[in-house]
Amino acid sequence: MFIKPDNNPDLQKALTLAHRPSRPGALGASFTFGWRALLKIKYVPEQLFDVTAFPIMFLLMFTYLFGGAISGSTGEYLDFVLPGILVMSVSMITMYTGLDLNKDIQKGIFDRFRTLPFWRPAALVGALLVDAVRYLIASVIMIGLGYLLGFRPENGIGGLALGVLLLLFFSFSLSWIWTFLSLVVRTEKALMGISMMVLFPLTFLSSVFVDTSTMPNWLQKFVDVNPITLVVNAVRGFVHGGVTGGQLSTVLIVSAALIVVFAPLTMYFYNNKK
Repeated sequence: MFIKPDNNPDLQKALTLAHRPSRPGALGASFTFGWRALLKIKYVPEQLFDVTAFPIMFLLMFTYLFGGAISGSTGEYLDFVLPGILVMSVSMITMYTGLDLNKDIQKGIFDRFRTLPFWRPAALVGALLVDAVRYLIASVIMIGLGYLLGFRPENGIGGLALGVLLLLFFSFSLSWIWTFLSLVVRTEKALMGISMMVLFPLTFLSSVFVDTSTMPNWLQKFVDVNPITLVVNAVRGFVHGGVTGGQLSTVLIVSAALIVVFAPLTMYFYNNKK
């Protein structure tokens, strides 16, 4: 039954409010979208499989399969390889923000969000912030397992924490690449294929598993300028001591450059996608 506003004082009052709710700020909108991403994890906890089983599998496999052959001791190799696998594992899961955004585009939610009056980048920033939580979870699991296996950072907990913070910043910047590509490619399968095609060579052709000095000269030249190698060397330096200002500044510059290039590109395509 239709109720006329004149016959319903409460309804009439609601329809004639002089003040509309204030527009949400950039921070509030970003946290709202971050909460949305957390709710996805709550209702589909299988999403955390990649930050739990994946790091554990790689650490155990490479430590006990190759540790004795490469270093002669699984204990020594564990201290060397854990920072590298930590960087590799976190870097591999940076694609998931792009995958989630691509799903929103296919389902039409993307178009609905663009009609709402909030700070446009909030939908992306909120999701990226929650991904930083995923990266932190993966790091904690990896380090916890490492301690159970006998890993000990020579530079103490402080150096280990600084190494993780540097990795989180690099991963945040790397996520912008996949967020940008999610607006360009048509399907999430295509995006996953592109990300794997880029990440697998970068992570395996790096200093994650072995010292680059053992490689042929022609390969070493490429590996030494690989961004993953730069991050691994800096994190390893924080963990075991010996990190240099050059290593740290190089990683920060590379990370900042990724954000400067891909964040504006992402927002341009986000605002103009049809």
